[in-house]
Amino acid sequence: MKLLISVTSPELDAQVDPRFGRAAHFLVVEPETLEWSAFPNPALNAAGGAGIQAAQFVTAQKCQAVVSGAFGPNAYDAFDAAGIPMYLFGSCRTAREVIERFKSGQLEQAVTPGEAGHSRR
Repeated sequence: MKLLISVTSPELDAQVDPRFGRAAHFLVVEPETLEWSAFPNPALNAAGGAGIQAAQFVTAQKCQAVVSGAFGPNAYDAFDAAGIPMYLFGSCRTAREVIERFKSGQLEQAVTPGEAGHSRR
């Protein structure tokens, strides 16, 4: 299974990034083996539609689940249509902590979209 996590830097112990569409990096992890790859978010500097572009990237990576701080309406709808479950990292601070909580079933599944965000840091 491939799990994608929005993170601030390309490493397994990276801080989680609460912005999905504008996250700095995406970490693709196999939770059982901890094999991972990191990718810069191709939608980070998009003029608009970052959530949709980032969701398309996730789908292209063949991820079965995605974890972030929130999912805007466009990303939420894209994942919902693709049947990819979305989880909220809640109080987790690092990707490694997200993985552990995911494996133990402690992450909350996103059941509604967050607010549309156009923020950039």
